[in-house]
Amino acid sequence: MPAQVNVKICGLTDRASLDAAVAAGARYVGLVFFEKSPRHIGLPEAAELAAAIPEGICKVALVVDAPNDFLDRLVAEVPLDMLQLHGKESPARVIEIKARYGLPVMKAVGIADASDLPALEAYMQVADQILVDAKPPKEAVLPGGNGLAFDWRLIAGRRWPVPWMLAGGLTPDNVEEAIAMTGANQVDVSSGVEQAPGAKDTSKIAAFCGAAHGN
Repeated sequence: MPAQVNVKICGLTDRASLDAAVAAGARYVGLVFFEKSPRHIGLPEAAELAAAIPEGICKVALVVDAPNDFLDRLVAEVPLDMLQLHGKESPARVIEIKARYGLPVMKAVGIADASDLPALEAYMQVADQILVDAKPPKEAVLPGGNGLAFDWRLIAGRRWPVPWMLAGGLTPDNVEEAIAMTGANQVDVSSGVEQAPGAKDTSKIAAFCGAAHGN
């Protein structure tokens, strides 16, 4: 396993789950701004939660094909460290958002089979980080957080020029195996630490971080 694995707990909506993530050693926390998601949070609630996140923990806003007028309000009202683009944003849109807001951008790229891998290379030319996620089913409402994994062997042993994070179907029970197989030194979880859609389980958060850290 990599010497240091950074964990991102995504889709936080309340102080209890935030405190659990911080206590467990998460290095990133994610707030979801997508109304179709059970993890969606409003701007006032997000601002209050973000203000409680300690220094040194990266505050990430997940958005899906968000227009500039919403991003303008988001960045103005919520203290953030990174924007995560989880929709169909083009490489040109990634460049535009980076220039407009001056924040690092993480781009999610869905993987189902080897034909999806070239997209990773394209976005690595423009994004600060890449989230390597499972591609959602065609009928899915959500672009992520579906609890699905992809075949980790597709990216086993690969090395890329920018930091990347493994996501998709990770749980406290399989994250150690996923890290060992892919060499990931960053992992992201949302539905895998929930007791119901949108409701985080603090004990699962602790278990996930412990497994990812090899404890």
